[in-house]
Amino acid sequence: MSAAAATETGAEARPPPGLEWRLAEGLTHYPEALAFMAARVAAIRAGAADELVWLVEHPPLYTAGTSARVADLNQPARFPTYATGRGGQWTYHGPGQRTAYVMLDLTRTHGRIRPRDVRSYVEGLEEWIIRALARLGVRGERREGRVGIWVADPAAGGEAKIAAIGVRVSRWVSWHGIALNVAPELGHFGGIVPCGVREHGVTSLAALGTGASMAEADAALRAAWPEVFG
Repeated sequence: MSAAAATETGAEARPPPGLEWRLAEGLTHYPEALAFMAARVAAIRAGAADELVWLVEHPPLYTAGTSARVADLNQPARFPTYATGRGGQWTYHGPGQRTAYVMLDLTRTHGRIRPRDVRSYVEGLEEWIIRALARLGVRGERREGRVGIWVADPAAGGEAKIAAIGVRVSRWVSWHGIALNVAPELGHFGGIVPCGVREHGVTSLAALGTGASMAEADAALRAAWPEVFG
């Protein structure tokens, strides 16, 4: 299309958005996080805001994805529960867990992530976590048929989940994201069947003995980002 035609139709080329990283201080209440994400997603779609990776911690709570089963909420009165609209099942959020909310315009290519391809985007989030964990001396792996990232669990003699993934895409802008267990109270996961998986437990960087702090986990996530998302 010529410049004249673009002017006549009211079309206006916009430069691609930048990427902002933002760290929330303290504990972010979940309804506030939902409201913030919804507003930011709308602004990204309108070309009025940069894309965002938002790092938060929440007070203890349970969230239900679109596939969550009531029977998998073992202790409904233990912590507040929220329906989210993201994919997946039940997830715990709480202090010591790094939740990273990722808001990207998926009509664009991001590194190895193909545009308008949700599967490619989820695979990108998985690879991002795996590469961040590697920087912390932990081998993270995918498992066929199970969402999230898994590690060997020497204490249990099997494997356990160290990071959850749950995304929502609204008119090709992503929100929600990942939750990496740095040093949460693992007993709090007992109120749900995490992500509907009964056969395997959950673990954390602390439980694996890495000694990694939240700041070190954040640094690993940030360093691994361009290797996947460009």
